[in-house]
Amino acid sequence: MEVHAIYKNFRMSPQKVREVVRQVQGMNAVQALAVLKVVPRKSARAVAKTLQSAIANAENNHGLKGENLRISGAFAQTAGSFKRFIPKARGSAGPIIKRNSHIKIVLSDN
Repeated sequence: MEVHAIYKNFRMSPQKVREVVRQVQGMNAVQALAVLKVVPRKSARAVAKTLQSAIANAENNHGLKGENLRISGAFAQTAGSFKRFIPKARGSAGPIIKRNSHIKIVLSDN
């Protein structure tokens, strides 16, 4: 059985989040939480939060044990971006794109 959790509109670019997500892909869920606690990145906290939510969904909604769960899929997808402008020389403007991401974690029982 597959259980998932989604963290929508996380205020960080998906490229930065994917670096952390790739580290825990395919791991046991409890081991992945331990790994994420020692990773010194802002995105690791968000991925850990999403993973804890997925584990809670599995335990409360489907009666599965947290120790038996494995990360079958972990994704960081592009969300909507904020578009801003910054003043440049001679009255022109340069674009600033503030990217957001959706973090999705899919757990399956072994």
